[in-house]
Amino acid sequence: MLKQVQHDDEGKGSFIGAIALPEGRWVPCGHHPNRPHCDPRPARYLIPMSQPQSPDRFNEDKASYTVRGSGAPDIDAGVEAIRTTLRTLPIRPGVYRMHDARGDVLYVGKARALKNRVANYTQVDRLPRRLQRMVAQTRSMTIVTTNSEAEALLLEAQLIKRYRPPYNVLLRDDKSFPFILLREDHAFPRVQKHRGARKAKGRYYGPFASAGSVTRTINALQKLFLLRSCTDSFFANRSRPCLLYQIKRCSAPCVDRIDPEGYAELVRDAQDFLGGKSTKVQQKLGTAMQVASDAMDFEQAAVIRDRLKALTFIQGSQAINAEGLGDADIFALAQKGGAMCIQAFFIRGGQNWGHRSFFPVHTNEVAEDEVLASFVAQFYEEVPPPKLVLADRAPAECELMAQALSERIGSKVRIEVPQRGDRTRLIKQAQRNAVEALDRRLAETTSQGKILDEMVEMFGLDAVPDRIEIYDNSHIQGAHALGAMVVAGPEGFRKNAYRKFNMKNPEISNDDFAMMREMFERRFGRAQREDPDRDSGEWPDLVLIDGGKGQLSAARAMLEEMGIEDVTMIGVAKGPHHGRDGREVFHLMDGRELTLPVNHPVLFYLQRLRDEAHRFAIGAHRAKRSKAITVSSLDEVPGIGPARKKALLMHFGTARAVRDAALEDLARAPGVSKAVAQQVYDYFHG
Repeated sequence: MLKQVQHDDEGKGSFIGAIALPEGRWVPCGHHPNRPHCDPRPARYLIPMSQPQSPDRFNEDKASYTVRGSGAPDIDAGVEAIRTTLRTLPIRPGVYRMHDARGDVLYVGKARALKNRVANYTQVDRLPRRLQRMVAQTRSMTIVTTNSEAEALLLEAQLIKRYRPPYNVLLRDDKSFPFILLREDHAFPRVQKHRGARKAKGRYYGPFASAGSVTRTINALQKLFLLRSCTDSFFANRSRPCLLYQIKRCSAPCVDRIDPEGYAELVRDAQDFLGGKSTKVQQKLGTAMQVASDAMDFEQAAVIRDRLKALTFIQGSQAINAEGLGDADIFALAQKGGAMCIQAFFIRGGQNWGHRSFFPVHTNEVAEDEVLASFVAQFYEEVPPPKLVLADRAPAECELMAQALSERIGSKVRIEVPQRGDRTRLIKQAQRNAVEALDRRLAETTSQGKILDEMVEMFGLDAVPDRIEIYDNSHIQGAHALGAMVVAGPEGFRKNAYRKFNMKNPEISNDDFAMMREMFERRFGRAQREDPDRDSGEWPDLVLIDGGKGQLSAARAMLEEMGIEDVTMIGVAKGPHHGRDGREVFHLMDGRELTLPVNHPVLFYLQRLRDEAHRFAIGAHRAKRSKAITVSSLDEVPGIGPARKKALLMHFGTARAVRDAALEDLARAPGVSKAVAQQVYDYFHG
């Protein structure tokens, strides 16, 4: 049960028994039936936690204290809100959240003793400037108690990932990591790439640094072990081997070119290989090739020889030699120019499964060991940790971190900082990669900054735009029409902010101007309703429209009708030769037209933004068109489910034949009653 403590004007607290309903409302509980109900709290305070690994871990519903405040940002008011919270805090482990006057989360922290840790924020003179600014904005706090400090650490990472507070170090990475899935729910298991929740029955191997790493490994598995990668439906409908069998990348179990026992042996070999027993697989293949050669079965010996070559190639193409390391992750941190980079290598079964560079944000005035600790905690929030983590420096509270990760997977996890031996060579290689990645990032940022500054001067903008929105639409003669919005900032594209707009009015689907008006009406109408004060950072500083004067005028007229006149817009149109010479014409709101030299950096930048919007719109349109291919007119008939739809199609052959059928013919279809037949007939002929 969540506990809420309210405070009167004198600061005295009293407990109000309450329970939280799923929709986020507070009502009196049975222990205090005569007490008035608490004021409804915003739903964000009651977002359910993601499912823990075991029921005994942590749960926000166990204990929560909330103190609400009001007033303009002020450091004295912030300290007073924190002191008010202190009066009710226990001396036990937990997680605290700082909220501003609007209730948005400013900071998430964990503590071994909540009362002692939160009390530190009242000593303002001892805090760094970053935390002083946070205290000045704090108006309320939410406290969650846990059973141990390790649970508090895991919960802290979970809440940081959810709320992304501005005063926490954040791992800015919206992509989930890909895995290899070896299915176990089929007589002939399939090997495939997998992202997201691991619900399918089978063995998961990963994480891999990129989709390319997964693709290369799957290709290697196909060459080595001839495992199928096709879907179950494709597998079930084969009457002869596919091309993969012809190029010796599948054993064709779909047409019985291999028996279940032989395929199961290939699967076991693949599991050994992915589990780090590549030497065992190599010896087994060598023995099999010798046996085939002695039996003068030279064709089979050649097949095994090719598989051995593939294995040797894989072993020789590893970026780093991690043989004997088993399962491990390697982290190294580099810092320069106020930016940080953390390089990660993923080692599984002694094989390098790729590497990735991460650039955490909000790292100013934060020690490097604290940045690494926050990164590791957030990184392993979604990825299961290996039993060994190597780092170029010890993260803050290293022992606690190891304990928390051990609880996360139910087995011991070690965090080590190698000082000698082969492992130091791996660390140095990771450090070198981190420095090089950070140098490239800084060079790109500097170049990007110069381009943005030049764009500001060229188009007469007030400042460098923090949020640029680019709009485009896509359709084929009005069919499957939709609009697309792409978002970019100084740091690059913000793909989690992309949006697509399905055109709701079919009459405008062939009118680009009307489609633009509908997009703007929906996008900015919602912005006006949800954020009229424009303090959420979701309003654009610059809008780019793929089109000329007409599209720009339509968009401008739509905004003026809504009372919005301060959004800067630019239309990007093809040049006099329809863009074949690389020129673009930029239409400004004051009627001016600009044409840039074909080698101008600002032109390249704006073309890249426009092309990304075009790519996103085309991709969304293709997906919508592909989905429509599988849609039948029977799907819209009320009362017709999958079973009756299948029965009608099996009886009549096509949806058109169902539509043209007489009432008596419909009633004779198997599984269709007279009432359903009348319903179908009325739908098409009513």
